[in-house]
Amino acid sequence: MRMRKKKNLIPRMERVAALQEKDPYARRGSWRSWKPDCTQLRLEIGCGKGTFTVETAAANPDVLFVAVERVADCILLAMEKAQARGLTNVVFVCDDAARLSEMFAPGEVDLMYINFCDPWPSKRHAKHRLTNERFLKSYRDILPMGGEIHFKTDNNPLFDFSLTQFPRAGYTLSEVTRDLHADDPNVIMTDYEARFSAQGAKINRCVATVAELPEQLGPEPELGLLHYLPEDLEHLDYIPYGMADIVEQELLRRRAEERRAKRAFKPKT
Repeated sequence: MRMRKKKNLIPRMERVAALQEKDPYARRGSWRSWKPDCTQLRLEIGCGKGTFTVETAAANPDVLFVAVERVADCILLAMEKAQARGLTNVVFVCDDAARLSEMFAPGEVDLMYINFCDPWPSKRHAKHRLTNERFLKSYRDILPMGGEIHFKTDNNPLFDFSLTQFPRAGYTLSEVTRDLHADDPNVIMTDYEARFSAQGAKINRCVATVAELPEQLGPEPELGLLHYLPEDLEHLDYIPYGMADIVEQELLRRRAEERRAKRAFKPKT
């Protein structure tokens, strides 16, 4: 979902500049100086419009939150929300999450949030998923042993894929649920989460804890998210964001195969 360009972006960014770290690489190893009395440092990748970040920070005033978002128009809205709430325990970074190990020192982050990331459904794009084994191993550079990743998504195929990736990257899984809001009606929602839930989606969530890397990995799981979809695509109750095109392509492929099969068995006259 594309974010519309915000009017007066630069002056609005200047008004909330106190909440932004413009040189996160210089902060590496010293983030807690932003809030010296903090009990934890938590990181959110892709904070979007910031509802989850702001509400979670407000509910945990003793925790320092760092929210990374590469879209300036999104992070502006998030910072304006934080400023309106008068929060002093959250700082925003407008940068690429692929460079986290350059922003944070080893073990500096206690907990990471990955909420409703892009699914990148095709096999050849699997390497871009934030819950891909390669990315998950890179997060170990900034998380301590016992550090956690909290992952939420409405996308069942992405969730199933991710559950194969966490153990391969040396994380133990807990609190795995496929209907988060039934299990925890008071959960703090992201903007996407509220929208998708209103459309009838059930929210998946798990906690992944840093442990020892496995000695043996076994066969590599299927990378294409099409593999994790149910066989009956014609009657899907809900198609997650980012999956509509691949579902439609597969349906067209199946219908074309059916037509070819019918022509092949049509008796000659």
